[in-house]
Amino acid sequence: MDDPFDAGAAGILRQPKAVWATAGASVVAFMGIGLVDPILPSIAKGLDATAGQVSLLFTSYFLITAVAMLVTGFVSSRIGGRRTLLLGLAFVVVFAGLAGTSGSVAELVGFRAGWGLGNALFVSTALAVIVGAAAGGSAAAILLYESALGLGMACGPLLGALLGNQSWRYPFFGTAFLMAVGFLCITAFLKEQPKPARRTSLLDPLRALGHGGLASAAASAFFYNYTFFTVLAFTPFVLNMTPYRSGAVFFGWGVLLAIFSVLVAPRLQERLGSLKVLGGSLVLLAADVLVLGYGDHTTAVVCTILSGAFIGVNNTVYTELALGVSDAPRPVASAGYNFVRWFAAAAAPFFAPRIEEWTDIHVPFVVAAVTAVLGAAVVLVRRRSLTHEAEELEPRHSAEDSVAVFAG
Repeated sequence: MDDPFDAGAAGILRQPKAVWATAGASVVAFMGIGLVDPILPSIAKGLDATAGQVSLLFTSYFLITAVAMLVTGFVSSRIGGRRTLLLGLAFVVVFAGLAGTSGSVAELVGFRAGWGLGNALFVSTALAVIVGAAAGGSAAAILLYESALGLGMACGPLLGALLGNQSWRYPFFGTAFLMAVGFLCITAFLKEQPKPARRTSLLDPLRALGHGGLASAAASAFFYNYTFFTVLAFTPFVLNMTPYRSGAVFFGWGVLLAIFSVLVAPRLQERLGSLKVLGGSLVLLAADVLVLGYGDHTTAVVCTILSGAFIGVNNTVYTELALGVSDAPRPVASAGYNFVRWFAAAAAPFFAPRIEEWTDIHVPFVVAAVTAVLGAAVVLVRRRSLTHEAEELEPRHSAEDSVAVFAG
């Protein structure tokens, strides 16, 4: 029997140039998130800053990203998806370039905030554009988007290591250049998208959160994102490796993230159902992070890479829940969901180094493990509210099929 996912994977490759241009720029946008991972210790040394100060690069970035989620739909529904993408890319090009010229941590943190605004405008609109223009329906579009996310997350640390080994400034200049290329590609290949019939107000994403299912997905994702970004922003200081070695570790992490988000997660959802997969993956992530915090250096490296598998699964399931659990338009639901969860991405880099200062190096990972379990608890307690989307992804195999799967 043909595997439907193999057929879907083949279909995913047959896309218009506009989709590939948007997906390519999305890869670079997601590269910007993990780009600084291998060079965090180098930035701290180069600007004579503490780990806590340098971690604010993530905090300012995601704090602005979270708030900007209320603005993205407002902007795109008025000027159109194409212009919103180009505006976001222009912001990233300017502020990534300026970040490379920073003379202090305060300047770098400020430029990262501007970068976060551009990334919010681009990333939130890119998903809607890809869904609207992709061949093969929304499922193929989401997989394509998750592929871009995974590839970007994998390549970001690698680019940061390769360029950052010479100077911590070079990765910022490299990102500005790549985003400028993305700007030109979208200008050339993406036609203006149809504007929605109704303009989005600034409060629409907040109103969308009045839906119990979307609010539950956002609350669970909030706790999960705290764990996710403790790994991403705090672990480089714990590993304390050269940019090349740290880049290699997070490249492996990103590769697992990409594989599990695009290939493994859909199969698990097909067999077990979304909510079981999400709850189980969050518990496993909690265990992995706890071992990471208390293990020796080799164990920490292995657990850091392994966490990419659980993060990849979670990202895919959360994205589908956020897009399908409520009756709100997808861009509005996505904005409300992201508004909530990105606050945790801003909080984790801020609190993790300070928790270490107040206690010891193990406790930030204990807190991260607890937040992952809390995310799973929300899924368990609020499973009825989340069932709207989950029903579409419940197991569709008979008992005989299940036995065959396990036997084979």
